[in-house]
Amino acid sequence: MDKVVATAAEAVADVPDGATLAVGGFGLSGVPNVLIQALYEREVTGLGVVSNNCGAMETGLAVLLAAGRIARVTGSYIGANKEFARQYLAGELEVELIPQGTLAERLRAGGAGIPAFFTPAGVGTQVAEGGLPWRYDGAGGVALASPPKEVREFDGVEYVLERGIRTDFALVRAAKGDRHGNLVFNKSTRNFNPLAAMAGRVTIAEVEELVEPGEIDPDAVHLPGIFVQRVVALTPEQAADKKIEQRTVSS
Repeated sequence: MDKVVATAAEAVADVPDGATLAVGGFGLSGVPNVLIQALYEREVTGLGVVSNNCGAMETGLAVLLAAGRIARVTGSYIGANKEFARQYLAGELEVELIPQGTLAERLRAGGAGIPAFFTPAGVGTQVAEGGLPWRYDGAGGVALASPPKEVREFDGVEYVLERGIRTDFALVRAAKGDRHGNLVFNKSTRNFNPLAAMAGRVTIAEVEELVEPGEIDPDAVHLPGIFVQRVVALTPEQAADKKIEQRTVSS
């Protein structure tokens, strides 16, 4: 039951080229930077990434993106990541944009063994009707567009069918974890990390504080260890290395 792996490099050693990854984090909050850096150093390429966004301020997934290691992104926010936008518009990157709540539920559903579900989000738009540009041709045209999805009416309301998401691996970051893989997340880091962890067939968690089994009150566990296969304990320096995307101070 001891799922602790000595190093991040060892934890990601079997991630192959072309693997699909569910990656936790919201903006710069709760991003598994140490595991991402370990993947970067392994020079893994052709990755398919499922994450709310694709890094910012040259950190997180932006490290892999800038190095040309990501082939496809499934997410809900491009934001201020200019390199993300450049690669997408240049036809270098395939991008599936999804409403944020739908992305969250697709990850959760995949992890819960639910193959698909109906949601009202996106009905009457290209999300349901198809035609969203997944890949541009580099000259302003669309090389690959999203297909139409099934729409069904329930009680007089239309809903669109969305598929659950499963990935080869998941990379997440938790504030606290034990050797059995039970995890606790801090505040907004809980947004996408538990859902990404559920979606991965092999889930790797970097934890800021490693404790022994039994030290976490069962009622305080945010993600049970059944969803986690590997745990990497961060050093105090790694745990404290947190950047602020938009710093706001009073005068």
